[in-house]
Amino acid sequence: MGTITPILNPLTLPDGAVLKNRLVMAPMTTCTGFYDGTVTSELVEYYRVRAGSIGTVIVECCYIDNKGPAFPGAIAIDSDNKIPGLAKIADAIKSRGSKAILQIYHGGRMVEPALIGGKTPVAPSAIAAPREGATTPQALSAEEVDVMITKFGDAVNRAIKAGFDGVEIHGANTYLIQQFYSPNSNQRDDKWGGSREKRARFPLAVLEITHQMADRFAHDSFIIGYRFSPEEIEVPGIHFDDTLYLLEKLAARGLDYVHFSVGSLLRPSIVDTQDPTPLIDKYIAMRSPELAKVPVIGVGGVVNKADVETALAHGYDLVAIGKACIAYPDWADRILNDEQLELFIDSTRREALTIPEPLWRFSLVDAMIRDMSSSGRKYKAGVFQEKVEAEALKLKINVTLDTDRITDISLVPDDTLDVDFSATFESLRSRILVANSPHVDAITGATTQSEALKKAVSRALATSSKEHVIDEGGNPSAPVVYDVVVVGSGGAGLAAAIQACDEGARVAIIEKMPTIGGNTIKASVGMNAAETRFQALKGIKDSKDLFYDETLKGGKFKNNPQLLREFVNLAPEAIEWLASHGIELNDITITGGMSIDRTHRPADRSAVGGFLISGLVKNINTRNIEVLLETSVADILFENGAVTGVKVVDEYNDTRILNAKSVIVATGGFSANREMVVKYRPELDGFVTTNHKGATGSGIAMLQKIGADTVDMGEIQIHPTVEQTTSYLISESIRGGGAMLVSQAGQRFFNEMETRDKVSAQIIALPEKSAWIIFDEQIRLNNKAADEYIGRGFVISAATPEELAAKINMDPTALQHTLERFNQFVEQQNDEDFGRKTALRHPLNQGPYYAIRIAPGVHHTMGGVTINVDTSVLDSQKQIIPGAWAAGEVVGGIHGANRIGGNAVADIIIFGIKAGHNAAVHALS
Repeated sequence: MGTITPILNPLTLPDGAVLKNRLVMAPMTTCTGFYDGTVTSELVEYYRVRAGSIGTVIVECCYIDNKGPAFPGAIAIDSDNKIPGLAKIADAIKSRGSKAILQIYHGGRMVEPALIGGKTPVAPSAIAAPREGATTPQALSAEEVDVMITKFGDAVNRAIKAGFDGVEIHGANTYLIQQFYSPNSNQRDDKWGGSREKRARFPLAVLEITHQMADRFAHDSFIIGYRFSPEEIEVPGIHFDDTLYLLEKLAARGLDYVHFSVGSLLRPSIVDTQDPTPLIDKYIAMRSPELAKVPVIGVGGVVNKADVETALAHGYDLVAIGKACIAYPDWADRILNDEQLELFIDSTRREALTIPEPLWRFSLVDAMIRDMSSSGRKYKAGVFQEKVEAEALKLKINVTLDTDRITDISLVPDDTLDVDFSATFESLRSRILVANSPHVDAITGATTQSEALKKAVSRALATSSKEHVIDEGGNPSAPVVYDVVVVGSGGAGLAAAIQACDEGARVAIIEKMPTIGGNTIKASVGMNAAETRFQALKGIKDSKDLFYDETLKGGKFKNNPQLLREFVNLAPEAIEWLASHGIELNDITITGGMSIDRTHRPADRSAVGGFLISGLVKNINTRNIEVLLETSVADILFENGAVTGVKVVDEYNDTRILNAKSVIVATGGFSANREMVVKYRPELDGFVTTNHKGATGSGIAMLQKIGADTVDMGEIQIHPTVEQTTSYLISESIRGGGAMLVSQAGQRFFNEMETRDKVSAQIIALPEKSAWIIFDEQIRLNNKAADEYIGRGFVISAATPEELAAKINMDPTALQHTLERFNQFVEQQNDEDFGRKTALRHPLNQGPYYAIRIAPGVHHTMGGVTINVDTSVLDSQKQIIPGAWAAGEVVGGIHGANRIGGNAVADIIIFGIKAGHNAAVHALS
């Protein structure tokens, strides 16, 4: 045991409970509950092994009502049948000598409809959360508010029956209790809203009923705590003085502790960004003598003993430990013995650390996992400064590196600092530090700023790496040897790199753009596959032969039959490959040209692209795969009839040779190269494109230089539903969910579920050369992409069809007639006008109603280089070019004259995996 420390001092709470030390395990989401919120045995063991030396364990939040879960796999306390499972957790913790406290909550407007059976979440007011894609909740009536308070009381009673030593009322994280107190989310005009005093009534009522239950059913020292978020950045929002007002009221009624909910122990204000004073210091200075009697818990960034002692020195009475308790079940013993710990988890030790499988896959943990079998990249230790530019924002970033890790990222002080960027910076900084990589998910709603910061960190790593080589006496411009070089970081390139690495190859990824993801990140609908496990679970009867026939027909029988058969046969295996890598596409919809639901997408029905890239990048981060951003391939090196590597040029115009026996080209198509598009299809001049600006056909050109042949170059697909002012693709999942297309005259004009080329041609034939996609609330609730479109501002909505028609300058009688006729076809499952056979899911009769003006845009180039079924690139004589491989949209022949929606994602994963395998085998043989 180390030296004497205040950490081990016991603490007596106001109601008499004695905590044996100042350490608390923070309540952290594990996503490990059953579908109905009951407790699993692995969750019980997870808490058992972490109890003991730590004084108190606060168990993750339990939702008190079936409309309350804010995340998948949440555990519940909404009925008496949950008591036995929760009792096992309480007993497991207490048997090891720790106090067991249960956090209770309701997610309110932060609940996703998909988590509650498609129902609309509830909140104080019908105001959506200020986040991208948020659902507008249903306002609780005055009677329902009273019922909700009762449900909190019932939850406290159940916690007592389960044997917990106390409860923590979760009034933070923008959940329901905080929503009632916030002027942003509570705009009621009854006794539950309006003034600060009225908005405080709900949290006070929840505390009151908690006391009543404790007085009736619990022992005298039953613990009652309250967790709070000290500020909101929204305007209007909760300010620090508002929080103190509420806490004073709560303390007057009686609390055993209050619990700061912040990302860092000493975080200053996120509202008053000019004041660097830690909020805990302000809290200590401003609280009343009455509130000072209530112990306060701090949380955020605690890893080592010094972190705890710093927190106690600043006035916290207790210190909550989060991620460190996941990584080290015996964390308290380790720090009390003065061990210095790093926040990471060995990728081989999930079972040894008793981490449940769902938690292992959760982003909180996933970002901490390191592959300990590889040595990783080496840097020169020090501070490296880089500039960040994001639109009008110009900042400087200091990146502090150790020899193998990013240890800190900080903003160089600037009086013109954008407040919004400050919040983005803190969130993204945490993600990068935990992952030890700049390749992490962007912050929702701040993509441009996120990518700029990630770019700055990437530059710092590259600079440091070069300096490390120089210090070691090497030449940073000297040739480097790899087994496999992958050109392009979209889905095909990432899948290929992962597979090649897993087969023992040393791999590098070259990406000319400043960010990872390519065009894949813009994919929306899903991934087609037939005869999958997920189809079987949903009772969907499908066949590979039918999938083959429908794709061949959709491609106008121009598809390469060998490639298409390989594509169809391997699709289910590719779905399983993704699932085995933590990327599960288990919800299923349909796209145009298909007769069966076979388009696999994420469970939350979000766009597939971002989900796919996020999951693949996490796999890249856990492997020793080098990623070179803003680096172009000038040439594929070719000697003695075989590929020998690539010549690359970075953003500083420095040239370098990467030697490799295998080069995989996965650079995508050429939809963003207007000259190239017009060369093959002059009539497409002037069309917008849905593609990112890197889709220029560079990979086709570099392969042609070493003799590659091409096929179907004139086969360029236009997508029928593109929002023209932003070039944003409106996912086929909206039509596949049951939407219809109407002309400006308010009339349907074609079968919406026909292939893209045919639907596009019909829209172009309309007088206005555009159309409206019309859908209702039922479709919105089942397609998360719809909320994204609403958030982007190009959806027009109205309570009734008549109001919608007025807003889009359409004859209301015509639209109403079209709706009624369409709904009749849905009811009888027979489209008498246009023969639509699929996606007649339900009548469009649930307001609000939504409309988006769309027209075709250049979307996909079916032509590209020729390959065989092994993904080897072929020359004009159909002979293999040794060492050259290709996958994804850079390849021609698979899709024929028209690509079916959902087949592109299948294409990139199927042939990306295959290219990675064959390239590695060739390089290592």
